[in-house]
Amino acid sequence: MENAILILFQLLLAHILTDFVLQPTRLVKQKRSKKAGSWFLYVHSFLAGLLTYLFLQQWELWYIPVIITITHFFIDLWKLQYKKDSLKLFLIDQLLHFLVIIAVWVYLIQGFSVVIPFITTVFSSPNFLAVIIGYLLVIFPAGFIIGKATQRWHSEIMVNGESNSLEAAGRYIGIFERILVLTFILTQNFSAIGFLIAAKSILRFSDKTDASARKQTEYVLIGTLMSFAITIFIGLLVRHFLF
Repeated sequence: MENAILILFQLLLAHILTDFVLQPTRLVKQKRSKKAGSWFLYVHSFLAGLLTYLFLQQWELWYIPVIITITHFFIDLWKLQYKKDSLKLFLIDQLLHFLVIIAVWVYLIQGFSVVIPFITTVFSSPNFLAVIIGYLLVIFPAGFIIGKATQRWHSEIMVNGESNSLEAAGRYIGIFERILVLTFILTQNFSAIGFLIAAKSILRFSDKTDASARKQTEYVLIGTLMSFAITIFIGLLVRHFLF
């Protein structure tokens, strides 16, 4: 087991060094502008395979770094076809690299015979399913419910017909805070929820005197309390099934 974890760490370290440490911004721009004509794209892909080969130190498995090099090249080349390097593209790019790493890792530890039984066992576990359902509920349906419940007050906090906050900022803040609250509940760190509320109070509920500012504060407070209440209820429900 320790050797399997070591191999995974070696593969991940090679990827992290290649994609984040040894990829200067200047050369990334050059790669994006010239795409398949960029010399750095080839060097970058070769480096991914070379570092993998050096870290694994299994010299007879020369085809492993070749696979890493080729897949890294084509994944990066696919990403370069898009003009804008968005967060979505970055996440997909990293996911594809990660899937290749996992496939190589499973091959190296000869774990294909246990992968399917492991997946079957995981998805047959009530505890695992309860946790996954809990997180999905606080991320998606909870946000929809809060949005609909507070929609009646949304027009009252608009300034000259426009919102004075970042676009969709409240929605993302709500998602992350519910994920944190649910995590605190499942790990029995209930006191951390109080610190989260205090931190949000400092950042969002500063002392304001004009009416529009007070309305915005009240609007955010209502959404926050609803968010916490729903998440705490879901968290306690999940814990009931876990314990």
